[in-house]
Amino acid sequence: ISECFPAQRVTLAQLLDPMVEAKYILTPVLWKYLYRYAKKHQARGNGFGYGMVYPNNPQSVTRTLSARYYKDGAEILIDRGWDMAKGEKDFDDPQNQQHRPRRLTPRECARLMGFEAPGEAKFRIPVSDTQAYRQFGNSVVVPVFAAVAKLLEPKIKQAVALRQQEAQHGRRSR
Repeated sequence: ISECFPAQRVTLAQLLDPMVEAKYILTPVLWKYLYRYAKKHQARGNGFGYGMVYPNNPQSVTRTLSARYYKDGAEILIDRGWDMAKGEKDFDDPQNQQHRPRRLTPRECARLMGFEAPGEAKFRIPVSDTQAYRQFGNSVVVPVFAAVAKLLEPKIKQAVALRQQEAQHGRRSR
């Protein structure tokens, strides 16, 4: 299976656009809700909450993109320099609020799911953001699908050859 791994691991930063529209940045109200929700569940000892990823960390890994991503983007939030310590002292600090996290754009979701390479914008997304999030969240990661197909190819060819051989000899074995 290791032969199917990419030669070089793509980092999260490579998948992201350097500038995005403001609509992808969480509103102060939504960010406060997600922040408090996560703290409440953390205090209870369970893992409910948002999934912050840090593009400057080359080892950063996202949670799974789901079809519900359009709702609040909580499972994959992109850090924009939010100061957690400052947020604990004064969540509404105006300077810190300028660094609220953002959600992925549909284009970035396409890259994350392997529909296009980092930096590309070749894959046509003819639907609304909501529909794009649903579609990408319901899809299989393209490189994973390709790797599974590559691993299955010899077995499929072997089965086809056996079928053809049985057909030539007029019998089927089971």
